[in-house]
Amino acid sequence: MVVFVKLSENRLKLGEMSVPIVSGKAGYVPYLGGREGDNKTPLGEYHLRFGLYRADRLLKPPPAHPKNPVIFHPLRPDDGWCDDPQDPAYNRFIKRPYKASHEALWRDDGAYDIILVISHNDSPPQSGLGSAIFMHIAQPDHRPTQGCLALAPEDILTLLPKFERDQSIIITE
Repeated sequence: MVVFVKLSENRLKLGEMSVPIVSGKAGYVPYLGGREGDNKTPLGEYHLRFGLYRADRLLKPPPAHPKNPVIFHPLRPDDGWCDDPQDPAYNRFIKRPYKASHEALWRDDGAYDIILVISHNDSPPQSGLGSAIFMHIAQPDHRPTQGCLALAPEDILTLLPKFERDQSIIITE
């Protein structure tokens, strides 16, 4: 089943379910038309790669899809994601401390208690075209993201059993 995200409606649709979603504070950008740090959500078709979760706050999400489950890995305080376009690990998972610019995945605000990694600019990453496009938990005030897709905690938990590895995610205007 395909996940549809319609940014003009701020909705994510999966089968019969439709939930509100928060996206980039600077709007959106065509597929691979973005730049690192532009705060835009990239349009296009992507795939769900894997999940990360805070084991100190949540139980490991169960493998809900019997044939093609999303594989979830527990986060650790030294986990990060490289956002330095000049670094060989650009748009990749890294361990901190790390010499190049990166984002810490272990956050106090709860946004990354669950992360679903989307295939944006990852096969292979092209320098400067954007990194760390995730689906994660929205802030309580539902403020826009730096380009990610964010859902209310109850919505992401409800949808987790419906997600499958390599599932298509289509993001449109």
